[in-house]
Amino acid sequence: MSLEGAENAILVQSSNVDLGDMFPEYARTNIRQVASKYFGRLSTASVHVTREGNTYRCTVNIQMGALKVMTGEAKNKDLYAGFRQALQKTAKQLRRSKRELREDKVARTNKDMLLREGNRPPARDEDDFRAAAE
Repeated sequence: MSLEGAENAILVQSSNVDLGDMFPEYARTNIRQVASKYFGRLSTASVHVTREGNTYRCTVNIQMGALKVMTGEAKNKDLYAGFRQALQKTAKQLRRSKRELREDKVARTNKDMLLREGNRPPARDEDDFRAAAE
């Protein structure tokens, strides 16, 4: 699913908070922005907001393509700040999974061995020993 058709795939809901008209559009816009930045193949996304005392708990779930669902959750007194914090946590997971998938560097298996050799004095050849003996 491309991002143009992602309007139906982004669900913004709450069980006990009136979200109004602006917050759902704000959430959809920011989720589309994060999705386009990392993979661009948004499968589903959801935002759920609940009220706990004087704070809001915001949970953001995003699934990109065939990857597993990435989840971020945050609590804040401000609804928008809580959403941004939860989205940042989800974006960090997406960034790490993208880095893991595109990692093209060869693993350095001898790195530990090279570090240990740096602590030893250099080995001498037999010719060095003979020259030192004469």
